Amino acid sequence: MKMGRLLPIFIISILFCVISDFCTGSEDAVFKIQPSIDFSVRDGIGNTLEKLRADKDVNVAYLGGSITMANGWRPKTTKWLQETWPKAKIHEIHAAISGTGSMLGNYRLQHDVLKYKPDLLFVEFAVNDGGTPFKMIWKQMEGIVRKTWISNPKTDIVFVYTFCVPFTQRVQKGELPDSASAMEILAGYYRIPSINFMNRVVKMHQEGTLIFQSKTDVPNGILCFSKDGTHPGDEGHELYLTDIKRGFDAMKDLPPVDHQVKLEKMFTDAPIMDTNMYPITRKMLKGNWRKLTPKDPFYHFTNRLDEIWTTDEPGASLSFRFKGSELLLYDIVGPDAGSIQITLDGKKREKLVPRFDSYCINHYSFRITTYTIASDLDPEKIHTVLMELDGSVPDRKPFANPNAVSEKDLKSPKYQGRRLRLGKILIRGTLLP
Repeated sequence: MKMGRLLPIFIISILFCVISDFCTGSEDAVFKIQPSIDFSVRDGIGNTLEKLRADKDVNVAYLGGSITMANGWRPKTTKWLQETWPKAKIHEIHAAISGTGSMLGNYRLQHDVLKYKPDLLFVEFAVNDGGTPFKMIWKQMEGIVRKTWISNPKTDIVFVYTFCVPFTQRVQKGELPDSASAMEILAGYYRIPSINFMNRVVKMHQEGTLIFQSKTDVPNGILCFSKDGTHPGDEGHELYLTDIKRGFDAMKDLPPVDHQVKLEKMFTDAPIMDTNMYPITRKMLKGNWRKLTPKDPFYHFTNRLDEIWTTDEPGASLSFRFKGSELLLYDIVGPDAGSIQITLDGKKREKLVPRFDSYCINHYSFRITTYTIASDLDPEKIHTVLMELDGSVPDRKPFANPNAVSEKDLKSPKYQGRRLRLGKILIRGTLLP
């Protein structure tokens, strides 16, 4: 592995991280803004590097949102790893879903990541967790960390912090935004390395060599980071890859670590560990339902949802029992979707639940999402759920962006219908027969 020498600023960053980590512990679980430094090596990724140098198969997982889902830093990193260690065999585990944060990441960790036995796990949720309370970020992210190491204590984890324009002022002040600060505190406690993609983008903007966003051509010599201020173009993703390379270079001499010892004490009082994902079965359904087949236009979503059940029959229902504290629906929303009537523990909800939103009639129409049916339930009680498709065709006008969708558009076939496309049930607890 051939890499250049680190710049002095990176050496300073490493020293700062090592010193600051001595002050981190469960008794200090107090939120405070963290400095925005380029990377923190902590215990590094010695297990992964040992396998790479031994020319073994290495499974690299990428758990994140749309920035990781894009054809960008994720495949670029996989390609670079393969080129750097050509005799090793790199297997990429693509586990990113746009518009999702650490909550869903926790729920789908086993299904989308751990069953593939990763040697290295990148976790990217700083942007999509923006606005999430720091205590919830801690509980979800600690659940991801602990479940990963319970599965395999030699799996290395790296937190990565991506950029979006609303983070600019904080980074200019030398600070991480709240979401990344929460993650960095947790990373310090578990001695997980982190790589911060934000500094380079903001610094180049301040130097006048980069603009954050533009949908048109930019002057020669100026790099355009993105079209929307969040999702990098190819040049922006190349910047992220540069930071990955320098982070790896900083960790290249650190030895392998058995992370099992880190599980002896928890950071939070109750990390979220009891998240489970269950398939919908025919026995749970009443009415005219069918499974999507390869001929259906949205069959590709089965790469995450496995089986997808669909109906447009009024009154078609899904019912089941569970014991737990939280329940979510994991499905596909779209511009032709209907609304659901929910009855929980015998009490019918006053408001219907539409399975579409403003994004369904704007930037992209169909996508995987979740809906929280209930939370903070008594975890020791048995709960009953009934979900029925309402017979009306919902009015989508209140959700429409008038600059993107006209009234004429809303009357077109694309925006009609009342179809449901259901994937899985997410429960903090256990599904009952």
